[in-house]
Amino acid sequence: MNGIESWIRLGGLLHLSLIVAGSLVPRFLSWDRHLAPLPELLRKLIWVHGAYIVLIIGWFAALALFFPAELAAGTTLSRLLCGFIAFFWLVRIGVQFAVFSFKPDLPVWWLKAGYHALMGVFIALFAIFSAATFASR
Repeated sequence: MNGIESWIRLGGLLHLSLIVAGSLVPRFLSWDRHLAPLPELLRKLIWVHGAYIVLIIGWFAALALFFPAELAAGTTLSRLLCGFIAFFWLVRIGVQFAVFSFKPDLPVWWLKAGYHALMGVFIALFAIFSAATFASR
């Protein structure tokens, strides 16, 4: 296993960590209470969108954990997949800064620390999969 494969495996573990962290979001951000006033269709839409995001991140984790050599191979397909994953996280970083403002919703230190840790994971995933996209083989 070469160096980039190890980084890709780490990326898979980071994706899994996001699934674990994401599973805590509905409880810690009181989704039930905040979504209750919405019409049923909108509540279901939010849950379905969340489930799709979990599936996508889970797929990224599976690719990185079970096929790191293939993702590091430098083929057109591997570069496209790694490039897409990197782009996914670049867009997520942009959304974090341009769309979300969590300061009022993070009243305790550990929620603020978690927010910053998530940003660190997003940046690390962008860096790992960008490197895998452009690494020479």
